[in-house]
Amino acid sequence: MRPQVLATRLINFFTGIVMVFLGLRFVLKLFGANPTNGFVGWVYDNTSVLLDPFRGIFNNEVVGRHYVFEFNTLFAILIYALFGMLLLMLVDVLTPADNRGKRK
Repeated sequence: MRPQVLATRLINFFTGIVMVFLGLRFVLKLFGANPTNGFVGWVYDNTSVLLDPFRGIFNNEVVGRHYVFEFNTLFAILIYALFGMLLLMLVDVLTPADNRGKRK
């Protein structure tokens, strides 16, 4: 496997994992999932590391008593997606032109 293909697949894989977990966190918070549930707590604990750089940028909107609209999570999803696209563009730029588009 060529290095460009490997790098592209790894970037897409890890960006996809981040998107899925942050999206899951957003939906669980939005619908007021019980944080004492094992799975929900696990998702919140593991995604909190991904949200640390974005905490405090926006205020969360609390609707009712349990439903939370986390703007920080949406912003983190956007930034991680842009970062993934930037990495993909960087791999494309750093790959020699004669290897682009060829299939083996």
